[in-house]
Amino acid sequence: MAQALQRKLTSIDVSDPHLYQDDVWRPLFAQLRRDDSVHYCEASPFGPYWSVTRYDDIFTVELDHENYSSSSELGGIQVADQPKGQEFANFIRMDPPGHTAHRRTVAPIVAPSNLVNLEPLIRQRTSDVLDALPRHETFDWVARVSTELTNMMLATLFDFPWADRSMLTWWSDVAIANVDSPDAVVHSADERVAELTKMGEYFRKLWDARADAPPAFDLISMLAHSEATRNLQAREFIGTIALLIVGGNDTTRNSMTGGLMALVENPAQFELLRSKRELIPSLVAETIRYHTPVLHMRRTARHDLELAGRRIAKGDKVVMWYISGNRDEDKIERADQFIIDRVKPRQHLSFGAGIHRCVGDRLAEQQLRILWEEILQRDLHFEIMGPPQRLYSNFIRGIRSLPVRIVN
Repeated sequence: MAQALQRKLTSIDVSDPHLYQDDVWRPLFAQLRRDDSVHYCEASPFGPYWSVTRYDDIFTVELDHENYSSSSELGGIQVADQPKGQEFANFIRMDPPGHTAHRRTVAPIVAPSNLVNLEPLIRQRTSDVLDALPRHETFDWVARVSTELTNMMLATLFDFPWADRSMLTWWSDVAIANVDSPDAVVHSADERVAELTKMGEYFRKLWDARADAPPAFDLISMLAHSEATRNLQAREFIGTIALLIVGGNDTTRNSMTGGLMALVENPAQFELLRSKRELIPSLVAETIRYHTPVLHMRRTARHDLELAGRRIAKGDKVVMWYISGNRDEDKIERADQFIIDRVKPRQHLSFGAGIHRCVGDRLAEQQLRILWEEILQRDLHFEIMGPPQRLYSNFIRGIRSLPVRIVN
């Protein structure tokens, strides 16, 4: 019996993007958390790797950046290695001290004081988007709401030419695309590099203009004037811009869609929200936990290590599955349920932890909070008109489209 269980466990490969596109990942992670919480997959399309599936073990790895490296040179932050010679370094793919200096450069734009300044602008744009939605006819929530709102926010943070802002969404999709997917926006690593090189050329013109001007409060100017980042090499320049685009786009837009889906699928929770609007901040945190827009982050062992009784060798890939840690019943009561009035709603792993915790976490929460405040202000009621089109990816839990109708 034990041998049969071990054979079954050994065959589990949670890196398969089909699991997330088809939304069938839950049983596998439940089994790993129960029977083999730090699990070694010997053979996968991405090579051998360890899966860390429980909340506390993920937290342990997150906080130990001395033993578990994010460095691009050692493989980076995804279970899939970047193609050799095509690595795009950025501060999420760095260890201290480089990580610290680069992160510090961009942090002021998402500081609490600036979020206060951004609030009226975010609210006005959210109001405009919601008021323009059709009534009693089907539309794509992702295109009309999630993508539009996050795209405008990104353009503001970069002070990006407004007429070209759709390019930001395109480049985000290019950066995260799984090139093996038939509907991917790029179909090879070389094609991805070519598109991101065009992105770099576009941003370089903006960068050079702002480097020659007095410092301003936008991401490009901040990077161009910082001693830590003003002389980035070409690949690091592209990698840094791509990180800021993806970080400011994909996580928030997918949480906007995931939140709507969760509320419509749990109508009692939606009614609770309508009766208690003070639960909106808790709803936001629960959405981010329940949806988990970033499925995993990977580290590389710097030394021979032990984690939860398992021996990990120097150089091994160690993959923290946030999607599993956020469903850990030993840490989060009724973790598979969507509950907007949890006692500890922000107890989740979706933003990471430690030095790599998401730098824009409060901005993401603010955008989601304002969206739901404005939806409730209008007392909008929704019906989902068909299944979501999910992204083929083991890294981003993306929703490409969602047909929706406003029924009041």
